[in-house]
Amino acid sequence: MAPPSNLIAIIASLTVSLCSIYILTSKCRAMAHSNVKTLTQNKRKRNGIVGAIGNTPLIRINSLSDATGCEILGKAEFLNPGGSVKDRVAVKIIEEALESGQLVQGGVVTEGSAGSTAISLATVAPAYGCKCHVVIPDDAAIEKSEILEALGATVERVRPVSITHKDHYVNIARRRALEANKLALQHINQTDAKNVTNTNGYLSEKENQGAIFSSEYKGGFFADQFENLANYRAHYEGTGPEIWEQTGSKLHAFIAAAGTGGTVAGVSRFLKEKDPGIKCFLVDPHGSGLFNKVTRGVMYTKEEAEGKRLKNPFDTITEGIGINRLTENFKLAQLDGAFKGTDLEAVEMSRFLLKNDGLFIGSSSAMNCVGAVRLARLLGPGHTIVTILCDSGMRHLSKFCNPEYLSHHVLTPSAKALEFLDHK
Repeated sequence: MAPPSNLIAIIASLTVSLCSIYILTSKCRAMAHSNVKTLTQNKRKRNGIVGAIGNTPLIRINSLSDATGCEILGKAEFLNPGGSVKDRVAVKIIEEALESGQLVQGGVVTEGSAGSTAISLATVAPAYGCKCHVVIPDDAAIEKSEILEALGATVERVRPVSITHKDHYVNIARRRALEANKLALQHINQTDAKNVTNTNGYLSEKENQGAIFSSEYKGGFFADQFENLANYRAHYEGTGPEIWEQTGSKLHAFIAAAGTGGTVAGVSRFLKEKDPGIKCFLVDPHGSGLFNKVTRGVMYTKEEAEGKRLKNPFDTITEGIGINRLTENFKLAQLDGAFKGTDLEAVEMSRFLLKNDGLFIGSSSAMNCVGAVRLARLLGPGHTIVTILCDSGMRHLSKFCNPEYLSHHVLTPSAKALEFLDHK
């Protein structure tokens, strides 16, 4: 007996539906596999030393967490191959410059830096077939210059002056890139590069100028870490997402100091987009104008008002943080407030963490931890707070970690616990 026609139709319809579902599922799986493959391929583009940059541990700072009742976590950026958070920035700046054609293999990357960004550029530039030329203020810790030279970078130490001065270390670095490009162009036109004279009067002897830029004639690129938004993007695309993932999206606040502003801008903007309720704060050293910019909307320091500014842009022994101008990177920061930190607080914090946690950190990292404790006290117990451990104390031996230097500046640490943060 033949089955009813309506039953045959139902079976056929079910068969077609099941086949359609199978095909659709197979396509979705194939697309998902393709996406994973693409992501994996993109990730594999960075290998060697460059591939080891980022994905740093997020560690619990036990002493500070126990003392405040908050979970205070530090992103251990000192574990990057180049020893600091600036490794991320160096890679991003160089890769974007190569992709845009502003830099080519065999070219020279120039930068004006107090140390860490320069060291990171000198570390990763050879991996891209490039050279590095650094202009550094002569009051930066001498070991930073020594590290740069050991890494094969050309180093110029210059006296600290205002950013508005043509011989500020950043402005000199910008000129060096222009000079390298000029030499490259003259080489392409088959001129005699040995007869090129320096247009700004620096290194007037032809032999000296040639020693810097004449070996390859592939041009120069000014990294411009303060204004180059690759700095911000390195943290928006890397550091911020890592923090979000490592905390399982369970964090309440982030705090860090700013120099270029790239870290605090990239991380704060990413975290705020994920959860607008996350509080993002700045901690600012003595003499910097960012605290007043965040809290009052005006770049202002007492030292400038009273005409007491010294030779340095800001009167602090901390290196790489604090500034008296608004950078393009910092403009992108999304901040809820700011704290001030002093040199003595940073010194005391560094010694406290070394004694209680075995953390040997540099001056900016110590200042970040000062800010983390202040923020923990503001929010109260039970919150998770993340900060950045930018670099280790190994780059600060001659100043921040030197008892004689600290004594001369009346910064000898004496605290037994965290009482140095008790004042209002």
